[in-house]
Amino acid sequence: MSSTINTVAVLGGTGNIGTHIVRGLLVGGFTVTILTRANSSSPRPTFDPYPVRFLEVDYSSPSSLASAFQGQDAVVSTIATGAVQEQMKVIDAAIEAGVKRFVPSEFGVHTRKEGVEKTKLGGLLEGKRAVVDYLISKEGDISWTGLSTGLFFDSALSKGLAGINVKNGTATIVDSGNELWPASLRSHVGRTVSEILRHPDLTKNQYLATASFNVSQNQLVKLVEELTGKKLEVTNVSSKDILQQGDEKLNKGDYIGAFVAFLQVHFLADGAGNKLEEQESANEKLRLQTEDVKAALRGWLESEGLLAA
Repeated sequence: MSSTINTVAVLGGTGNIGTHIVRGLLVGGFTVTILTRANSSSPRPTFDPYPVRFLEVDYSSPSSLASAFQGQDAVVSTIATGAVQEQMKVIDAAIEAGVKRFVPSEFGVHTRKEGVEKTKLGGLLEGKRAVVDYLISKEGDISWTGLSTGLFFDSALSKGLAGINVKNGTATIVDSGNELWPASLRSHVGRTVSEILRHPDLTKNQYLATASFNVSQNQLVKLVEELTGKKLEVTNVSSKDILQQGDEKLNKGDYIGAFVAFLQVHFLADGAGNKLEEQESANEKLRLQTEDVKAALRGWLESEGLLAA
């Protein structure tokens, strides 16, 4: 059977990262079908000038999933973290339909990195590890590729995960602010998924890591001030305090709040050690260029109306 991939079904293709993956695939020449939940009220984005097919599916029905996957060479999942274990039945349906490649919902924290499973964040991501373990057990039936991209740079800035609030002129710096962490523009994630599927033999049954660049909070503060001409009011916080706040939120059932706290500590705390080293990066394998932090930041500031184009 040919390993060539031409048709791709995307689960969650209308979401925060899904739309960028869909566009990356379309630009890469793939025929894309976006699967949506039956009766979903989510708006359907356009991807002009590229045509894209939308197909409603019942995620609770194996037969509905298998039918939707007929004729698809690959399935890319961007299912939300809280529902990742739904992917087990999705994988089974993909196997039944003869899908060649499955890309699970990772795209962020490197869940296979040694020691991650022992952290508070790793505990919340155990479902993701279980899905990749399941894919490994099914390698005789379907191939897979996992992908870690670090924090989504533009999204992290918009949502405050990077600790920089340009609108308010403030920055909340974790510990020293010198820790380097991997970050990817969402457009970079889309290009990466496209390259993975364009080179299926090169990326078969592997967990890959990529990033647009490594950056620190202090570097971001300096660049924001340089680009905007305005000083930020900087406040320092302890990663230990953030962890404690995360524990308190988790005990109250605030899963999202706890996740955000643990995510910030995972990437921003002194000694976190999650910088993407050159020897670990799949950028060269996939012929992806490292992007310029300042240019990426300028683009985000302009898109947010915080800097004149």
